Amino acid sequence: MTPTGSFRARHRKASPRPIQLVAAIVGVVFLLVGVLGFVPGVTANSEQLSFAGHHEGALLLGVFAVSVLHNLVHIAFGVAGLLMASTARRAAIYLVGGGAIYLLLWLYGIAVDHDSAANFVPVNTADNWLHLGLGIGMVALAAITSRSS
Repeated sequence: MTPTGSFRARHRKASPRPIQLVAAIVGVVFLLVGVLGFVPGVTANSEQLSFAGHHEGALLLGVFAVSVLHNLVHIAFGVAGLLMASTARRAAIYLVGGGAIYLLLWLYGIAVDHDSAANFVPVNTADNWLHLGLGIGMVALAAITSRSS
């Protein structure tokens, strides 16, 4: 191997692994959803959007209950996904950890009385189904893409 060839081999930027790409895509989707939660028209009753609480009427896409806190959490989840996509290990932690968080949020949504002050996130039945799907989906994506990494 020539000195030039070995230098190139040592300094070649590795292509992102599939799990990193998936984590980045999931992060972008969360970021987009968080931002769209503030957009009138995309969020029905956006004038009722408050920081937190269950008595708001703001519904993302007319279906999913949202609040400023809920939107900020989605934005933070998105930024975390983009940052953690920097390595395969961090991407796996993001997908599995995020999936676990969404499964816990699903359990919270099932257990909490949607009309009580304890529903501060806020969640509704549509959110519960979405959180279940996100939790399972994120963990499954980690399992599937880590095999090909």
